[in-house]
Amino acid sequence: MQSDRRQFVKKSAMVVGASVAVGATTLAASGKSYKTADSNGVVVGNSPKKEITYKKTQAWEDYYNQAK
Repeated sequence: MQSDRRQFVKKSAMVVGASVAVGATTLAASGKSYKTADSNGVVVGNSPKKEITYKKTQAWEDYYNQAK
């Protein structure tokens, strides 16, 4: 029973290692790198949506008037 567990762990490790190797070569072959030197590890994408960080509302106006 002990040897069965060891064999299972060995086979599992080989399968995981092989899948990681295949994933790495696939990523390298696609030519897309999500970490570039210019982005400092931040993923930069091309989204068609415009980012809205502030929308002028009465609640914000009240907040800003009290914060002054």
